[in-house]
Amino acid sequence: MKCFSTMECLLLQLHVSIWWSESRSIQIVIIQGCSREFIYSVCCLHSGSPAAFCRHKVQSRLKKFQCVFEGIAKAGKPTLLNEIYTELYITEGGTGELNEEHEVRQIEAASRKADRAETSIRQEELFRPPAGRQEPIRTVMTKGVAGIGKTVLTQKFTLDWAEGKANQNIYFIFPFTFRELNVLKEEKFSLVELVHHFFPETKEAGICSFEDFQIIFIFDGLDECRLPLDFNKTQILTDPRKSTSVGDLLTNLIRGNLLPSARLWITTRPAAANQIPAECVDLVTEVRGFNDPQKEDYFRKRFRDEEQARRIISHIKRSRSLHIMCHIPVFCWITATVLEDLLKSREGGELPKSLTEMYIHFLVVQAKVKKVKYDGGAETDPHWSPESRKMMESLGKLAFEQLQKGNLIFYESDLTECGIDIRAASVNSGVFTQIFREERGLYQDKVFCFIHLSVQEFLAALHVHLTFINSGVNLIEEEQKKSKICNLKQSNSVQFYQSAVNKALQSPNGHLDLFLRFFLGLSLQTNQNLLQDLLTQTGSSSQTNQETVQYIKEKISENLSTEKSINLFHCLNELNDGSLVEEIQQFLSSGRLSTDELSPAQWSALVFILVSSGEDLEVFDLKKYSASEEALLRLLPVIKASNKCLSSTYSKVKYTIDCDYLKQLTSFVSFRLGYCNLSERSCASLSSVLSSQSSSLRVLDLSNNNLQNSGVKLLSAGLESPHCGLEILSLSGCLITEEGCASLASAVKSNPSHLRVLDLSYNHPGEAGMKLLSAQQEDPDWRLETLRVEPAGVQWLTPGLKKYSCRLTIDTNTVNRNLKLSDNNRKVTFEKELQSYPDHPDRFDHWYQLLCRDGLTGRCYWEVEWKDHVYVSVSYRGIRRKGNSHDCMFGWNNQSWSLCCSRDRGYTVCHNNRETYISSSSSSSSFRVAVYVDCPAGTLSFFKVSSDSLIHLYTFNTTVTEPLYPGFGFRAWPASSVVLCDQS
Repeated sequence: MKCFSTMECLLLQLHVSIWWSESRSIQIVIIQGCSREFIYSVCCLHSGSPAAFCRHKVQSRLKKFQCVFEGIAKAGKPTLLNEIYTELYITEGGTGELNEEHEVRQIEAASRKADRAETSIRQEELFRPPAGRQEPIRTVMTKGVAGIGKTVLTQKFTLDWAEGKANQNIYFIFPFTFRELNVLKEEKFSLVELVHHFFPETKEAGICSFEDFQIIFIFDGLDECRLPLDFNKTQILTDPRKSTSVGDLLTNLIRGNLLPSARLWITTRPAAANQIPAECVDLVTEVRGFNDPQKEDYFRKRFRDEEQARRIISHIKRSRSLHIMCHIPVFCWITATVLEDLLKSREGGELPKSLTEMYIHFLVVQAKVKKVKYDGGAETDPHWSPESRKMMESLGKLAFEQLQKGNLIFYESDLTECGIDIRAASVNSGVFTQIFREERGLYQDKVFCFIHLSVQEFLAALHVHLTFINSGVNLIEEEQKKSKICNLKQSNSVQFYQSAVNKALQSPNGHLDLFLRFFLGLSLQTNQNLLQDLLTQTGSSSQTNQETVQYIKEKISENLSTEKSINLFHCLNELNDGSLVEEIQQFLSSGRLSTDELSPAQWSALVFILVSSGEDLEVFDLKKYSASEEALLRLLPVIKASNKCLSSTYSKVKYTIDCDYLKQLTSFVSFRLGYCNLSERSCASLSSVLSSQSSSLRVLDLSNNNLQNSGVKLLSAGLESPHCGLEILSLSGCLITEEGCASLASAVKSNPSHLRVLDLSYNHPGEAGMKLLSAQQEDPDWRLETLRVEPAGVQWLTPGLKKYSCRLTIDTNTVNRNLKLSDNNRKVTFEKELQSYPDHPDRFDHWYQLLCRDGLTGRCYWEVEWKDHVYVSVSYRGIRRKGNSHDCMFGWNNQSWSLCCSRDRGYTVCHNNRETYISSSSSSSSFRVAVYVDCPAGTLSFFKVSSDSLIHLYTFNTTVTEPLYPGFGFRAWPASSVVLCDQS
């Protein structure tokens, strides 16, 4: 470092202004009109700190992160990151558990959750402890699928630090990639030597100890790590100056044996997250990519023309598959590249709606770029030259062969085996440089990958397609004929596509899901026309496509997992067939959807509609569909996609899926499982959820389940866990006595800081139980604000809803004159002859209806026998009685709710002029139905009564603002009747 004379220092004082950094005592020197080297020298001279000088040099060097390339660096001019950076959606929570599902499934799951009310975190706040946490955060793991923006996120984090915008309490940030570190696999370093190796400024400054500095190490791309990270057998190393293998070095750094004061940020794809033990990670975050507003923000930044941006955003929203994939920033770039080209070339033309169309256009755009930019051709010339066709064949072969091996990172030898000349390709082929990434880290050999996994899968599908069309060889079949078939038969083509469907369905975790979508999309003649000059002949016909569609529908009808069924529906979309979905949509819009009668294929279509609709699933009411355990199983993916769920089957059949079903509740904020006949095993599963470190559950309603004291005791084990953050717990009507109350009181005493509301009404805590709970409520450490114990008593220890039975009394002043009362006013029958009732202002004068006398305000249950065609209803007292308008008719206004029971039509429900079809199963002319109302909870439920159980028909969820009155209506059929049943 240059030394200055006394005279030079005197001259400097005339031109230098000195101020003190607020974050630490370092003099910062501002000099006008001087070179950077001169400024650094003066900075060091005045501060007297080589470390400060080093810090400035490291920051200056890391400002290289100010540039970013969308696509490939060689493909065009760099863009300033700060100009195009769009905030990513990052969530707190989750675990480092292994996720082997195909990333497209994870993307679709993320797209259904990206806008729900989860705890989000800004990148500059990654190491800031969440509210309520006292311990500092040392190690953060950030998960995210390929292309979701993890690397750009670390780049932005580093750039903000280098530019002095954020995290200025951090003295050094040292970013590494595992690709760089892989090259050093066979070498040995100490931690100090490793930093010196990659950041020679630190060595020049003579810094050999980092214990006194706040440091963040960034390790990007754990999924690409080729170093042996053995956290069980690695020898403990605490000296940062002692050399060892890079794998052992990282293991000790992550363990905290080396530089325990340093902070670590590790990024990874989900499938590799479990390489780091959970106890070594303080905070797990997940990059969800772009949520819906962020997608729009990206395209508005990309397209400065407001009208053009608006049209593109509108088009993407109309295609669910494109909208889902736009959660990935790389896919947004692909989409923008394609749509920008198409909007220039054809005004008002059709834009791509499917993934296959989008990727074909992307390929064509790159071929056009090569033709014009590298070959000197014109826009109107054929895009595909013999050289570019050969390049595509080689890239397709590479994509398919490496996809079969599960490889996403390739080396020069892999490319050479597929006939790719790297130097010629990177210089002369725009196609190669736009879809293929060549990277070289510091001191690193070349590695290669496609710009996104989806591009590799598309090219793999194209390769298989081209091979079959040109040679008749089916690469998907494990045992294939080697002979070439020149004249393809129709049956061979059909078998070709069916074999791909079968192969994809054999994958347990969906690794061929996206490949299959592309593969089937390429069978369409319209898509093949887009690849003119690349496809010299076509390989399918409309008849082949129809047979493929039918085969997929048959597969959907089989007992597939819901994820596989959903992917097959996406495949049907790629084949332009939406018949199954349209059929269910018509049922939904007509209100005549009966889940009792759905075929397996129709069930799958319903699930696909619900999870892919793009509509708000903040609260999913399972009660509308779940009339059986089968429905619960079928709709589990919808439940998982929802933030809150209302669930009830009112069945005496205990679930065989308790554990698998309930263990998936960790990502839920609110879950209501009233009347679900949950068992002790269910309570054990729920206890596991409550005690999970990743649990987000804040509201749990288990009302009216026969949990008893044994179940509550199991549940209490979860409540006392320090990880449990439950705030509202309802155990109303769960057959709990003093013993169960003691377990709850003990659990809450162990973890008093979260629970705010505890509902134990309709139980029998006894005097001792009441004292225990009251004493805990008075504890100043207990956060409980609301404790409900009334009504209480031994009468509430009867299992089932019958404990809420009430005796109805007909209000004779409301009975229409065509209704005849008999059996001590317990039976009502329609009669053509008018009855001699006196005039009364409360009497229904047109509709054949009546009301009961007593208003209901709590929980009430009653049963009736019906015949032919009647309406079993509840209503507010103020419903109009005179005239023939809908304001007077049960169910056709906002004053009443009604179940229509018909021997011809089955069951329908009606409220506020909306009718919903429930079931057509009415094989007998006489039935018994039950009604249960819970006024405080705002639920009105209807059931069929079998010999020993209740079969749930429908539940209305509302806000009850005044007492409810049971009522009955009749069609003008002489045999229509209702009998009020006595409950013993």
